[in-house]
Amino acid sequence: MTGHPSILNSLDRVGARRPLQRAGLFEEPTGPLAADPPEVAQLLSDPDFAARGDELARSLGRPAGEVRAEAAGYLREIGATHTGRAPKDWARFSRWLSRAHDLVVDPEQTRQLRALDRKYSLLFPFSHRSYLDGVTVPAAVSQNGITPALVLAGANLDVFPFNHLLRRSGFVYVRRSTTDLPVYRFVLRAYIARTIRNRRNLCWSIEGGRTRTGKLRPPTYGVLRYMIDALDTAADAQALIVPVSIVYEQLHEVPRMTDEARGISKRPEDLRWLWDFGRSQRERFGRVYLQFGEPLPLRERLAELRGDERAQARTVERIALETCRRINAATPLTTTAVVCLALLAADRALTVNEVLATVAPLARYLRQRGRPVAGAADLTDRATIRRTLDDLVRSGVLTSYDGGTETIWWIGPGRHLVAAFYRNTAVHMLVDRAIGELGLVAAMEDGENGLQTANRETLRLRELLKFDFFFPPRAEFADEMAAELAIADPAQGDGFHEFGAADARRWLTTAEPLVAHLVLRPFLDAYHVVADRLAAWEDDDEPFDEQRFLGECLRVGRQWALQRHLASEESVSLELFKPALRLAKHRDLIRPDAPDTAKRRHAFLEEMRETVHRVTVVAQLAQRDRP
Repeated sequence: MTGHPSILNSLDRVGARRPLQRAGLFEEPTGPLAADPPEVAQLLSDPDFAARGDELARSLGRPAGEVRAEAAGYLREIGATHTGRAPKDWARFSRWLSRAHDLVVDPEQTRQLRALDRKYSLLFPFSHRSYLDGVTVPAAVSQNGITPALVLAGANLDVFPFNHLLRRSGFVYVRRSTTDLPVYRFVLRAYIARTIRNRRNLCWSIEGGRTRTGKLRPPTYGVLRYMIDALDTAADAQALIVPVSIVYEQLHEVPRMTDEARGISKRPEDLRWLWDFGRSQRERFGRVYLQFGEPLPLRERLAELRGDERAQARTVERIALETCRRINAATPLTTTAVVCLALLAADRALTVNEVLATVAPLARYLRQRGRPVAGAADLTDRATIRRTLDDLVRSGVLTSYDGGTETIWWIGPGRHLVAAFYRNTAVHMLVDRAIGELGLVAAMEDGENGLQTANRETLRLRELLKFDFFFPPRAEFADEMAAELAIADPAQGDGFHEFGAADARRWLTTAEPLVAHLVLRPFLDAYHVVADRLAAWEDDDEPFDEQRFLGECLRVGRQWALQRHLASEESVSLELFKPALRLAKHRDLIRPDAPDTAKRRHAFLEEMRETVHRVTVVAQLAQRDRP
């Protein structure tokens, strides 16, 4: 057995060595990567790759031989394959690593994918809520008779001793920061193109990193851009994007991730981190639901977008956003999410009957909208809700008391952000309804022209929140708003009709459930903090310091939370401040030399105050529905 002595000794001390040894992690490498993986060997012998490398060398003003040697080194750093017994060893170790969950996959979906696998290179962009995702997705692919996929993983996971095993199990380690590495970017682009030409399957996190809030993060474009380039350079290549949704009933990582969202440093991944992570999986945490979304034929979609002059400049972005919408559409609501939503809404202890009373109108709404529920669970079933409450007590998210006449449950001390994480796994299902409610509040306050006011308000909110949520094109969005209005008043179902303030008030006071304060308030409060700090920013003579600005938002956000100016501490989060800052940049509110910067910053602040006010109106109307 080989390996670094100090690491092996530390493993003996913590008891980690035996399960890692059983998985083959300390075996001497056999075969590749001593020999180059197929794609690496093909590129190193490809005259066109060499010619393009020489062209890059000339553009960089560097010797061609030096660039070729650097490119070969990067290729061997990136290269991965499935060879020998490594995939079986890794499968055994990954089962140990993910033993806290039972994987649930739809067999009909995998049957359809097996047929597509014979024709296409299948590209699996997945939602990213856990380190386990990189284990779960390739396992779901290979265990269901689909050609094993190469996994594009962050280079931060390139940790001895399991890194050499993973390279032989199809893991491609990709550096996160490549801005100053033009040769690396050239090599990665060529490598991905070659894998697609070879009709290899690939999977990667479209978010680029784990969500800290529970909802899908904005996509990253780099990998997808390289895949699109591959189709442009290989006329015979066929690729199909297969969006992948992964949602867990519970995750042990959530408390740490919520801390990171509030500015606490992320623990670096090393061998001790791996062992601690593996040990944390000893406790059963329920099911993980993996759903494949509606496939997207990449070449056909590219042709459509490039035929539209307005879409040509944003082709990669359009495909990424459409992929994310399909991931959300495939993501089911878990009983964990709905129970956490009910307890966050009440913000006090509830009996099981009170939880059921809160959940019932939401369950009706989900049925009306055809939203998926994980495991086809009955959200109105007492035993199902009781079991979920008890599971959340065991994991420390909830606390219970049974010393009185009835057992009651409430969110445990310091666990509101954890509960919010689970609630946010389903927030995409309720965003349209929440926006519709705020449109009705605007119509109620306007006094006349209710339909026009509601339309204007919903479109404004769509633009305001477009960096946080994934909205369809305007025409489809209008259809979604029509569907929401039809639920509020079935008479509106055959099309939009003019209505007034009294109608809007009636719908808001009779509709169940009201959700805008639960779904959008945390995000809008965070936007309010950013708008306030931006209006007060005084260092416009210096380049805008984003890190210092976000640090100020965290400090002021904590103050506002203590003063109850914010509905909850959930809004004090870098994950929520960053999209708001991105919106400010989009509106050109950062540059001090932009026209009327100070005036427009204050207008942004007033807009956020008015929006938060409308959410408060919904919260007040919802008080009548409290159990």
